[in-house]
Amino acid sequence: MRIRNLATFVKVAHLGSFHAASQQLHASQPAISARIAALEEELGVKLFQRDKSGTRITARGAQLLPYAEKLLAISQEMREQVSEDKPERGTFRVGIADTLAYLWLSPLLQLWQSNHPLLSFELTNDVTPTLTHQLQQHQIDLALMVANETLAPDLVVEPLCSYPQCWVAAPSLVGQQQHLTLDTLATFPILSFPRDTHPWHYLQQLFSKCEEPPVVHTCSAVAGLLMMAEQGLGVTFLPEPLVKKPLEQGRLVMIKTEETPPELSFCYSWRLDDDRILPRLLAESGRSIIDVSLA
Repeated sequence: MRIRNLATFVKVAHLGSFHAASQQLHASQPAISARIAALEEELGVKLFQRDKSGTRITARGAQLLPYAEKLLAISQEMREQVSEDKPERGTFRVGIADTLAYLWLSPLLQLWQSNHPLLSFELTNDVTPTLTHQLQQHQIDLALMVANETLAPDLVVEPLCSYPQCWVAAPSLVGQQQHLTLDTLATFPILSFPRDTHPWHYLQQLFSKCEEPPVVHTCSAVAGLLMMAEQGLGVTFLPEPLVKKPLEQGRLVMIKTEETPPELSFCYSWRLDDDRILPRLLAESGRSIIDVSLA
């Protein structure tokens, strides 16, 4: 069913005249008649009654009219949503895990500003449980966070990237001990992301094997964890890109244990009921930056 024929039908129905419709649609009257005839043939019904007194819509035509209007509205909305020429306006709220903010916030925001110059971005750093809750409560529109197999079914979740993790500490804290058993590691203060995050749960499982659990200090900010580790306040495990420079500069040393920390995976997520294309556009453009860096 051609949208043009439906649009012609709606115009004739509203104006009550083939001639008036031809003028407004900038088409000849025979062209208007041909479109209506094609629609009538496709549907197998008569849509208008034409006689000397004028043009009247039939009962079947009146039945079709509201459906045709809905289809035209949907067609217009679809074109507007996918149009690259339509600039996005308004405010878009993004929540981002601190690890990703530390590594990628500046290039991500630069790219998004370039692609959507009329859009205002509200950025929030937080841990994944909080970001998930904020998504569900419509407090943010898009989250860049730790991937979690238990994320709610009302969210769209797409993979972003993953990083290997490693244990690190200041040389002043561990000296030359760069290979530690879990029991020895547990004798040091442990620095971690907050309770109920993926790293925190890993620590609980890991040190459950030890006779004495370690003292664990938590901080939600990557910068805070790095600062405390470099100052010798504890041992921590973090994604390798975060500790690359401190390791190269000798401010931290890598510690090996009998169990290597798992990779930490990140994802994009937005609400399933958000039918805008903008979350996916931002996700795809952001992923393009990170994919290039990981290649």
